[in-house]
Formats: sequence, C-alpha cells, structure tokens
Amino acid sequence: MDHPTIRTVEWASLTAVRPRVAGCNARLGIHGDRIPLPLARVTDSLGAQGFGWARVTPEAARALVGRSVAEGFSRESGAAGPWACIEFPLWDLAGVRAGVPVYGLLGGEGSGPLAVPVYDTSLYFDDLPLTDHGAAAELLAEEARQGLARGHRHFKVKVGRGARHLPVEAGMARDVAVVRAVRSAAGPAGAIMADANDGFTLNLAKRFLAETAEARLHWIEEPFHEDPVLLEDLQGWMRAEGLATVVADGEGLAAPPLMDWARRGLVQVLQYDVLQPGFSRWLAVGREADAAGVRSAPHHYGALYGNFASGHLAAAIRGFAFVEWDHAECPALDASAYLLRDGRLHIPARPGFGLALDEGAFGAAVRREGFVVGA
Repeated sequence: MDHPTIRTVEWASLTAVRPRVAGCNARLGIHGDRIPLPLARVTDSLGAQGFGWARVTPEAARALVGRSVAEGFSRESGAAGPWACIEFPLWDLAGVRAGVPVYGLLGGEGSGPLAVPVYDTSLYFDDLPLTDHGAAAELLAEEARQGLARGHRHFKVKVGRGARHLPVEAGMARDVAVVRAVRSAAGPAGAIMADANDGFTLNLAKRFLAETAEARLHWIEEPFHEDPVLLEDLQGWMRAEGLATVVADGEGLAAPPLMDWARRGLVQVLQYDVLQPGFSRWLAVGREADAAGVRSAPHHYGALYGNFASGHLAAAIRGFAFVEWDHAECPALDASAYLLRDGRLHIPARPGFGLALDEGAFGAAVRREGFVVGA
C-alpha cells in the first residue's frame, strides 16, 4: 500500500469579488465586495495534488514536508493538530487519490451528484442610507429577487438595525418591513431566516418574532448573546405563541456550553464555522448534533471556499440543514461544476472538492506574495 509523503506546499491569497457591496449587520460596519481567498496546494511524493482554503505559515508547512500523509490525516477523522492548517488540501488530495468526491469519502459513494439545501446569505443592511422604510424594504426585496434569478429559494435576512445603526423603534420597524418584503418576493415555499447578530434583547426578540409571525420565519439566529436563562424563556414564549421558528447559534465566539444547551432543546440548529474549528472538527460536531436531534448548518460567511466545501458534510451528518451561500466570483477558481437550482446546491461527483485552479493566476500569486516549501 502506498504511503506518500508531503513533497511541496504552495500558498497564496487570491481575491473573490461579490456582485455588490455587502452592507452592515447589527454589530459591524460595511462588509464590502472583496473576499480574501487563501489557498494552499499540496503535492505528495507520488505526484498527486490537492488544494483548498488554508491559513498556513511557511514554518508550519516546512514542519509537514517529508512526513507521511497517513500520519496526520484519515478519512474517518480528517486532519488534526499541526495538520489542521492544510486540512482542505488534504481532503481534496484524498478524494483525488481515491477518484471520488469528498462526500464519497464520508459515506456517499455510489450516490452520484449530491444535492443539498442552500440559502442566500447576502441580505445585509444595504438600506441604511434610505430614510423611508418602504423604499428600504423594496431594496432588500429586489436583492432577494436577484438571488431567485441565481437559483435560490431560501434567504437569510440580517436584522437588529436598532442595536447600533438606527434608533431602536426605527430599527425595529425597518427590520419588520424588510422581512415581510423578502417573504413576499421569495414566495410562500422558501425558508426565510433572520439573523440578529446578538442585536436584540429578549423582549425585542419577542416583539420582532410577533410582528413577523406571518412571514413564518424558519429560524432566528443569534437573537442575543447565548444565555441559557434567556433562551429558555424565548423557547417557552414561542411555544405559547404557536410559533414554529427555531433558534440557530454557534458561529464566531460561541459559548463553550452551547452543545449542552442544544441537547436541552434551547438551540435547535448549530452553526459552528466550517473553517474554524474546521471541516474535520465538523465530523465530530455533526455526530454529536445528530445524537442530540439537533440540526447542523455550518457557518462560513466571508470565505468563498465554504460555499463549495461545506455541503460535502451532508454525506456524514444526517441533520445537515443548509449550505450558507455568500455569492462571489474568483477568476482563478473554477467552480462551474457546482450548480444552484431551485434552492438546492448540486455538488459534482468529481474527485476531491470538484474545483479547479487557473495555473497561471495561482502561480503568479504564489510568486508575488505567497510561498513554496519543499522540493
């Protein structure tokens, strides 16, 4: 049996561009239209290559060159420890060597192309320069229609304008108007989610959910910073009101006991980031979530690679809910095999992650501001 070693690691940061500037959320300012895309390509001693998102230093790469891939990676648990910094290239490499997509490595062999639900995550506070709530709502409805034209049916809407960017009453009125307008634009069938980025208090969350009840929100995400007392209160209130909305949380600096709170029914959808703690870590997280009857929806906003990589986890996680889709394009990255259609992402049955690099553009970026370590 072959036991290839790492021969070279190449790294460079490319740039992806969104079709429009992404505005503020409840906490942060304008997110912009540019997305950094750090990529590493690994070549093994047999000449096989895999590439993917990576934040790896020359020193970390140098420590891995010459070592057996099997030492730090397996399809059962992925990559950990010093190997985690190149886990996506290693997953891609494993798929290339096996001749199957990454989801095939996770248990999806023989299933053909994988299709998973996906939502448009691009509806930010692009409306803040407008003073009229109706005009603001129509702007976000038009952005939702742009998403429909790309193949989306499900949308996540940023709310919590009254936390920082607008007075509380004006912010609440704007949030409610936007959610109603997006529901109208999206039609009755798609899922609409609202993400407050911890911008509500408990009482404001209840008010928002009451005033948007006819929009049938699928989930309310990060209504306030994780607190089991407040989450229990909110869950009880929603049951009493007959709301089917669930609570989603877990991205960013999530509270360490969040999984325990999910087991108690205080959170129904977990959203740990697919890049940090990572794809490999999600295999364990997903098993825990499945055992607890909790859904999984990995976060990755602002990192184009996650659009494509996260859906492969659906082969290993029964309760996989959605791929988060932050639309952008990078000319050096060919993702044309991935198709958005009727609210589902169709993941190609190509080896690895099914992506391709423009050799000239990647090589130029490596020479310009990246590095090569190894032979």
